[in-house]
Amino acid sequence: MRPDGLWIGQVAMAALMNVAFAFALGSALLGAWLEKDARTAVAPGRPAWLRAQRSMRAATIVLLLADLGWLWYEAASMSGSALPAAFGVIPTVLVQTHVGHAWGVAFAGAVLLLLTALADHGTLRNALLWLAVIVVAAGKASLGHAADAGVVSAAIGVHTLHVLATGVWGGLVIAAGLSVLPTLGASTARGVLIRTGVQLSSVSLVAFVFVLATGAFNTARGSGGSLDVIWTSTWGHVLLLKLALVALALLFAAFSRFSALPRLRRTASTVDAHTVVNLLYFEALAMIGVFVAAAALSHSVPGFAALVG
Repeated sequence: MRPDGLWIGQVAMAALMNVAFAFALGSALLGAWLEKDARTAVAPGRPAWLRAQRSMRAATIVLLLADLGWLWYEAASMSGSALPAAFGVIPTVLVQTHVGHAWGVAFAGAVLLLLTALADHGTLRNALLWLAVIVVAAGKASLGHAADAGVVSAAIGVHTLHVLATGVWGGLVIAAGLSVLPTLGASTARGVLIRTGVQLSSVSLVAFVFVLATGAFNTARGSGGSLDVIWTSTWGHVLLLKLALVALALLFAAFSRFSALPRLRRTASTVDAHTVVNLLYFEALAMIGVFVAAAALSHSVPGFAALVG
């Protein structure tokens, strides 16, 4: 595989889709957790709650734009035409190809996600939000190599769960580290920061377990059961890069969970609060790298194809 302009554009749009979806999902979770601490205008958690709402809306808008950009590049790639001419191919891609159908599912989910981000909070809104999240994840999973096994298959189901779990872990870290938790720097918000940090750490750990299990399944399927493919193919090299970035994110997460957070709970000091937020910031950067690598991986020839070749 030799990267060209179209491939780079597709990967860039896919990476932006990954990050935006995770950012929106993480912001939604943080907003739900912070809601009880933001009931009055002077509540210490209100700035963080408001930031979570704005972050979710902004991320969902970016997700929609990235979806459209990816479809444009995909149409150009499938038709072999230049980008300007690819506009005329988009209707054909949407109507006549599996990629178009899967993209339509993901895009419809993103539209619903935006509508829920703009709606008032309530039971119906929350139910529709999670429906939108699942629809987006299923659509994204169907755009990857898992679709080779069929529209209704274990591979699609496992990869959908992988997208969801990665979105929860990465989304919480990115939204918290880059947007929401820095607003809880005041000493009056220290309790909110501690509670949110502990909850984030616990949920992220559960999500990581699912990421690990589903990722192992995807790796075994993508490699065709051959470790040699991982070391010799471009797909394998990108996978190793992704795993290295995951390991880096885990280092920051482990230091936060087993050192920084317990110390913050004991001292409630400003220095320890900054340490927790800074660790989340660096973990967020690593997770963005993971999402970029995942985008490149999904647009690389899978390892099992190298076995056939």
